Amino acid sequence: MASTLVLNSGLTQRLTKGVPCLALNCHACPLAVMACPIGTIQHYVGLRAIPWYVLGVIALSGSLAGRAACGWLCPFGWIQELVYRIPVPKWSVSPRTRSIPWLYAVLVTIVYLGTGGLLWSWLVQSSFWFGIYLIAGFVVYALLGLSRIFALIGVVVVVPLLTAETWFCKLCPAGGLEGGIPWLLLDGSLTAMVGGLFWLKMGVLFAFFVWMAVTPRPFCRWICPLGAFWSPFNRASTLHLSVDSERCIECNRCRAVCPVDIAIYDDEGSPACIRCLKCLDECPVSCISVESR
Repeated sequence: MASTLVLNSGLTQRLTKGVPCLALNCHACPLAVMACPIGTIQHYVGLRAIPWYVLGVIALSGSLAGRAACGWLCPFGWIQELVYRIPVPKWSVSPRTRSIPWLYAVLVTIVYLGTGGLLWSWLVQSSFWFGIYLIAGFVVYALLGLSRIFALIGVVVVVPLLTAETWFCKLCPAGGLEGGIPWLLLDGSLTAMVGGLFWLKMGVLFAFFVWMAVTPRPFCRWICPLGAFWSPFNRASTLHLSVDSERCIECNRCRAVCPVDIAIYDDEGSPACIRCLKCLDECPVSCISVESR
């Protein structure tokens, strides 16, 4: 909560709005004090330029603490955990880790149709249907167990490279919540600009709100490209978690409190771990520790 208030306080906008934020926080938010790194990367890719500064800042953060920023700094992560507290039946589900072979054939067909001449041209010209096309891609890649990679490489890099448009931002539920809705409330004249793509974005936001209520941190686990960028750093970062296997009784209490539903004793350097450290407080035998290397 503290991070959400600081990153959207508006206090240092004039000095820090161009600095990449170490979290998924929409730069379009009227009070945002830093720039969303994903939006910045897309902007530079669309200009056919490599955003070395942004990539360097994100990589430095990952090399020091892995995905700790996801667990401690991300406003949208906090919102997901807040919504999950709503007292409704919960749905225990984890991202797929093994691919289904026949889906590769479906994927190749979709890519071929989507990039094949007239259909591709029509999709690019129709913002609403191109958004539907990308959402369908997320679904297919989720079934393959690669939806975050699709978000990072496909939507954040390849699509802006081909279209010069920041398509992840156009569909991002965090952007809809932090940027789209506040600006409509602040400036009524923008209502005239609302079209099908905006309502599609609101539909994505609504779907995620429903999903957040029944599943912990679904955006972080299935979609977030920033998390996908940081995930490989978990195994080599300076800050890491260590589990004393001799003392661990595998009671699964760590998994019960984990926002991304993992048992840390299974894999200390799990790419899914957001380093929130809730497992440390929950462990009955204190076998989990934070170390530096």
